[in-house]
Amino acid sequence: MRLRYFTTAAIAVAIAGSGVARADTPATAPIAGTRLDLSAEGEVTRAPDIATVSAGVVTQSSSAAAAMADNAKRMAAAIAALRHAGVADKDIRTSALSLQPQYRYADNQPPAITGYQATNQLTITFRDIARTGAILDALVGQGVNQISGPDFALEHPDAALDEARAQAMQKARARADVYARAAGLAVRRIVAISEAGGYSPAPQPRVFMMARAEKASSDIQPGEEKIGVTLQVTFELQ
Repeated sequence: MRLRYFTTAAIAVAIAGSGVARADTPATAPIAGTRLDLSAEGEVTRAPDIATVSAGVVTQSSSAAAAMADNAKRMAAAIAALRHAGVADKDIRTSALSLQPQYRYADNQPPAITGYQATNQLTITFRDIARTGAILDALVGQGVNQISGPDFALEHPDAALDEARAQAMQKARARADVYARAAGLAVRRIVAISEAGGYSPAPQPRVFMMARAEKASSDIQPGEEKIGVTLQVTFELQ
């Protein structure tokens, strides 16, 4: 005889011994009593401690060499400004470098090259988020004219993940006690535990802006990161 109970949390209770197992279910120790499968989530919030921003220089000229030379000059000034602001070399990475011809199109005529556009893009990691806006403003003053981001994250999420795991386990155990009491049984042991999810910084809207000549003051607000874990726990009830 098989009994099943379902909730919105995808909880199932079944009398063990049917010999039927799903192919995607991990092997568990033999159960003499009643099997209880639970899914429980744990979630904590933390203020992010790093921000990643893409900053680039786009230049145009009538010749490829001139476009690249102007670009290199501005980018060198931008990197010097980053170092002066205390950004370590390990947190400055070239993510894109390109040189492309610019065309003029006319009816019934082949495209004509009118000049060249050079692009050099940096990916910058800021470990002092409060200074991100001021440093970006300084970069604009050195010739950076394309900025996108920021992406916020936790550099070391392990402690927060462990807290979420403990929270999920406590929920699973409390829920198991509720089911056991309702069935006139008691929780004998945990048979299996599996984890899903983990920490991955949530995708955030990308903010693109072309730098303008006027003075600006950028305000960066990091908000909070959610760190969540889902546990699948199998209990034996007797």
